Amino acid sequence: MKFVENQPSDATLDLVCRACPLHLLEPGEKLKCLKKGQVLEVLTDYDGALEDIPRWCKRCGQEFIGVAEDDDCYKLYIRKVK
Repeated sequence: MKFVENQPSDATLDLVCRACPLHLLEPGEKLKCLKKGQVLEVLTDYDGALEDIPRWCKRCGQEFIGVAEDDDCYKLYIRKVK
């Protein structure tokens, strides 16, 4: 797991307190609204996302940049490649 600090993002998707499997469904929808090269910040408190989202990125051809921890959630960063 790659940890990052002060990662800028172009859009944020708040999935805190959202049930599984939304952490895998909603990022794909949000990325459709972004341009190639832009970064999506995904906020979640679901521990499983730390493994699921990097795998999802690899499978879908997107770049997983890394994760940062906040007081109440994780911030996962995805760069749109396709």
